[in-house]
Amino acid sequence: MEDREIVELFFSRSEVALRETERKYGRYCRAIAGRILGSDSEAEECVNDALMGAWSSIPPHRPEDLAGFIGKITRQLAIKRWRRKNAAKRGGETALALEELSECVSSGDGPEESAEAGELREALDRFIATLPEREKRVFLCRYWYLDPIADIARRFGYGESKVKSMLARTRGKLRSFLIEEGVIDEQ
Repeated sequence: MEDREIVELFFSRSEVALRETERKYGRYCRAIAGRILGSDSEAEECVNDALMGAWSSIPPHRPEDLAGFIGKITRQLAIKRWRRKNAAKRGGETALALEELSECVSSGDGPEESAEAGELREALDRFIATLPEREKRVFLCRYWYLDPIADIARRFGYGESKVKSMLARTRGKLRSFLIEEGVIDEQ
């Protein structure tokens, strides 16, 4: 079934929309949640929550990219669940990736930060669009999919040190870009 047909099912409040979304994107979403949470059962729960989140969001939203929409909901829910679960103990690949990115992006949850989140997302999208294809793919593997450095190195045929330095340079470019765009202050 095409995505636009699935979205129409959501708009008509047909539960078939949930089944079709799970059939088409369930594996993709379980992979996202599983990478973050490290547990198949927690990933499954997260995907179920993401489907309910999509049910609550469509309508009024009409996503043009259903895979991206459901993937984003899954990722946000998985990170929130991971943070709750690991509030006392920090560790693992997710913590490392989020810590690396925090060099460039604040992670505040207050009202001011929430208001600025939309501006930050738009700037991040513009920044990613400026990257050369391979650098963009490495950056997304690390900070969207939260892949371990070793996996990224293997996938692209690089050494781990090359991936680390590439990511460090990209984070530096991101920080400069965000300062230039006025999204963050130079400190």
